[in-house]
Amino acid sequence: MTHIGGVLGFALHLILVLQQSLATVAPPTTDAPHKNLGRPERGHYQVTGTNDTVCLLAYMGLQFNISFTSASLNKTVQEVINLQPNLTKTSGSCGADRASLRLSLDADKTNLTFFFTLNTTSNKYHLSEISLDATWPDMKEPFSVRNATLDYLRGTRGFSYMCREEQTLAVVPQLSINTFQLQVQPFNVTKNQFGAAEECKLDKEDMLIAIVVGAALAGLVLIVLVAYLIGRRRSHAGYQTI
Repeated sequence: MTHIGGVLGFALHLILVLQQSLATVAPPTTDAPHKNLGRPERGHYQVTGTNDTVCLLAYMGLQFNISFTSASLNKTVQEVINLQPNLTKTSGSCGADRASLRLSLDADKTNLTFFFTLNTTSNKYHLSEISLDATWPDMKEPFSVRNATLDYLRGTRGFSYMCREEQTLAVVPQLSINTFQLQVQPFNVTKNQFGAAEECKLDKEDMLIAIVVGAALAGLVLIVLVAYLIGRRRSHAGYQTI
């Protein structure tokens, strides 16, 4: 029985270690406050090129973290806003080594544009630029930012980039964008469908954690079962001796 108690003590210790390890894994954060908006709705966006064929596909939920000067409060405020796909108009363009996705809403009072660049030598693409132009009722002056030195969402031509986990795209100090359940392919879209997905690092880490935890729990069950069988065997042997 002492042996079983020792095994169970070890098992409980292992569970605590796993819980502490999982507690250290957190999604990316941003300096902007997260209001309790819930996850944004996932939008399906596409850009058509010549012959009305789809040349860029994007499925994703988007959330703005934006700082601007409020006209009513006369000070800088921070807002977290979910983009609503059903109110969004899609446009863009596709070239040999550059593609864009433009999302417009509020009668073009808000225009968010993603620019992708392809290295034709390595056949690797990435999100190289984001711009946002907005004129909202409480803005003291129009909001316009652009960053053309980004390096996000890196993938291979003919493949899609996928990231189910929330990730934050920092654009400028006044703007960052949270993406949810993102899948995008800006080049070589075939038959209006995504190519095979290349998963982001966050998804791979989550999968690895799930495998490790599953293996540890399976091992834990096996240890307890073996300890139980050994304990029963010793108990029976003790009874026979008496």
